[in-house]
Amino acid sequence: MIVVYGIKEKLNPIKVELSDVIHKCMTLILGMPEDKRAHRFIPMNRDDFFYPGGRSDAYTVIEINMMAGRKVETQKALIKELFKQIENQLSIEPIDIEITIKEQSPHCWGFRGITGDEVKDLKYKVNV
Repeated sequence: MIVVYGIKEKLNPIKVELSDVIHKCMTLILGMPEDKRAHRFIPMNRDDFFYPGGRSDAYTVIEINMMAGRKVETQKALIKELFKQIENQLSIEPIDIEITIKEQSPHCWGFRGITGDEVKDLKYKVNV
């Protein structure tokens, strides 16, 4: 699951395009299936969203929650592709993007009535 935070006046107009860019990167780098999109957008009031100096109101935080198992090189490739594609497609400079990958053990995931370590029919690989 991916959670995206930003100032609502900046985030709301681009969230469909941003979701498309994020998902394209996830399919390209991680091999996620086309129908495996779980994005949550949290548009925030300006006075509720504090961010570091030197950033613009386009500052956007992307949290990627995933089951543990991807190689460091794969995770770094995903982060770099996101920076590149967000800048190319949405004209948001990398200085205004923060990306965090949060990994949890498969047993910490619950979906379809089972835990992630019990699932046998994923349409994608976790260990890439």
